Amino acid sequence: MIPAIEKAILTASLGLTPSNDGKIIRVPIPSLTEERRQELVKHIHKIAEEGKVSVRQSRKVANENIKKLEKDKKVSEDDSRRTQEQIQKLTDEAIAALDQLIAKKEKELLTL
Repeated sequence: MIPAIEKAILTASLGLTPSNDGKIIRVPIPSLTEERRQELVKHIHKIAEEGKVSVRQSRKVANENIKKLEKDKKVSEDDSRRTQEQIQKLTDEAIAALDQLIAKKEKELLTL
């Protein structure tokens, strides 16, 4: 498992370089300089954006399913519209929660 763990740490794009002696993996953690903190903030924003894209993709799929049900006359137009509004509300809440988490983590990282 050691080579797999070492490879995972390297591919995580965290700027860490693990070393192993065959039994133990050592990961020296560099001190957090201002530059390193900014890099971590950029990484957090990248991960958060991927999360937002995922939420929006889920919204798209759900809306397509609702529209298909409406087209097949399995739900009424009003129910379809109401459900799409609920889906949009849930999407907005999820994105707002992500934004709050980003702001909290960014503040935490940039605080000395």
